[in-house]
Amino acid sequence: MHLFKSKESIGMLFGIFAYLSFSILDTIQKTLVIHHSIFQLLLVKYFFVLCLSLFESKRKNNYLFYKSKNIKLQIFRSLLSVIESGCFVLSFKYLSLANAHSIGSLAPVIVVALSAIILKEKVSLKTWVAIFIGFVGVLIILRPTSSIFDPKALLPLIAAFILGLYQIVTKKVSEHDKNETSLFYTSIIGLIIMSLLASKFWTPVDISSYAMFLGIGIFFSLGLYLQIIALSKARASIIQPFHYTLIFWAIIFGYIFYNDVPDMFTIFGAIIITCSGIFVLNQSSKN
Repeated sequence: MHLFKSKESIGMLFGIFAYLSFSILDTIQKTLVIHHSIFQLLLVKYFFVLCLSLFESKRKNNYLFYKSKNIKLQIFRSLLSVIESGCFVLSFKYLSLANAHSIGSLAPVIVVALSAIILKEKVSLKTWVAIFIGFVGVLIILRPTSSIFDPKALLPLIAAFILGLYQIVTKKVSEHDKNETSLFYTSIIGLIIMSLLASKFWTPVDISSYAMFLGIGIFFSLGLYLQIIALSKARASIIQPFHYTLIFWAIIFGYIFYNDVPDMFTIFGAIIITCSGIFVLNQSSKN
């Protein structure tokens, strides 16, 4: 039992650093997306995902990583990844890191809701109430009836919904395909689409931006890899709540690099979403 707990503690540590990497990634992306097209950013990310998939395949001696038992589902999953990433990165252009991440953190709650609708998983009344409360938290942040409401604020909400669907499809795909296979198809589909779009919407890249583009690739692949290690050492129900540390890092990095201070609506909404999300994840792990 002690060994089991020790292993899960290591997994939690990897989970914390994984989400820290994603937070640094988003801070860099917020700077770059102002001057460059999102297609350029995503092109770099998917190139590094390809490198990660090849590295994982080599490490696991899986030389048939490119063979999927459900290629149609892999392609659909990859397309969802492209749309979700595009919406979320684009949201940084119009919203603060704290606002984008607070709304985007609804994703774990959406996963449970979609699991009940699509996978027909049993969800208790208490969980449905918590899911509804999570959406109330989003409404508090968005303030759709307010004169300051901007439809662009819906971008991270759309991304959260697509991410929820993406994770459901990933769950189905993982029944037959390994991680490296899923990473490979995500990268290939992403690279094909982004190559076509980036060539049409290319903006010049100066020398100072090259280091930041490199940072995108490094921190994205590092975050993914640390997440894979975390999930290999601890249950998903233990790692998933650390998703909410993204809000914490977003507030810190937003203040340090962009002088963004979240208002009381954002803080209150983020607290509601976090509490509802942790409750939903806890209930799911019990079931």
